[in-house]
Amino acid sequence: MHENTEITLKRDVAAIQIPSGTSITLPQGTVVVITQSLGGSYTVASREGLSRIGEADADALGLEKADDGSMRLKREPVTPELLADASGREKLVWEKLKTCFDPEIPVNIVDLGLIYDCVVSPLADESGLKAEVKMTLTAPGCGMGPSIAADAEGKILSIPGITEANVALVWDPPWNQSMISDAGKMKLGIM
Repeated sequence: MHENTEITLKRDVAAIQIPSGTSITLPQGTVVVITQSLGGSYTVASREGLSRIGEADADALGLEKADDGSMRLKREPVTPELLADASGREKLVWEKLKTCFDPEIPVNIVDLGLIYDCVVSPLADESGLKAEVKMTLTAPGCGMGPSIAADAEGKILSIPGITEANVALVWDPPWNQSMISDAGKMKLGIM
């Protein structure tokens, strides 16, 4: 459940670089993405490349043991103030989405014009906030859609207070180049 989620390390943590096996320390504040969790260890991607973190250091990833014995992300308590701040969280979702990219295009999915809608609202049981995003792709046949949507969901779930995220792929209206922001057009050299 926490795979493909962007996490900021809570403390310095010992890790093993993959594939070299070299011991390193990832400093507190490093942004990582858990790419795999098997056998009690966590493979993370960061600017330093791939590394493995042991189960004993799961707290550095913000993970805690759930009642069923599984590991899950620690969440800050959902307060009435947090629930009332849905519009503030929506702004944070847009910012997080700007860190998601189609691997074939060097422009984030917001500036590409792939995000059609974003709504953040309290869950019915008031246990947190839900982000619902409508996203398209540059072409309906693009095989990267599920991967980009999963990346977006993981990054959205890293926002405190958001406990549920749904990124739906939609095709109406069809995407076209006029939807690219000016910043995106400049990056692509099509101004």
